[in-house]
Amino acid sequence: MAMYIRVKRSKTTYFIQCEPTETSLDIKQKLHDLIDQPVSDQRLILVSTGEVLEDSKSLADQKVENDAVVALTLRKDDNEFEEVNIVRADDFYQSRDADAGNW
Repeated sequence: MAMYIRVKRSKTTYFIQCEPTETSLDIKQKLHDLIDQPVSDQRLILVSTGEVLEDSKSLADQKVENDAVVALTLRKDDNEFEEVNIVRADDFYQSRDADAGNW
């Protein structure tokens, strides 16, 4: 049964169609095709739990459900992963109102 997950990084959201039986590595490969970042330089974190998704486990095994939000972080030059940086919609609206007045 097909499902979708939302992979977020900064101000960008990728809607990925997948199956519950796919692994996190499968999702990273799909992202590689979109963002041209090697799978070894990607880390996926389930936002609802804060858990780092393991490459070898299926989405179902890691409790990733339809319409789940997954954070994408990338490896930096110092070999560490960047912090999760997701702009939430309400943050955007608050800053937009403050910067530009009423829309």
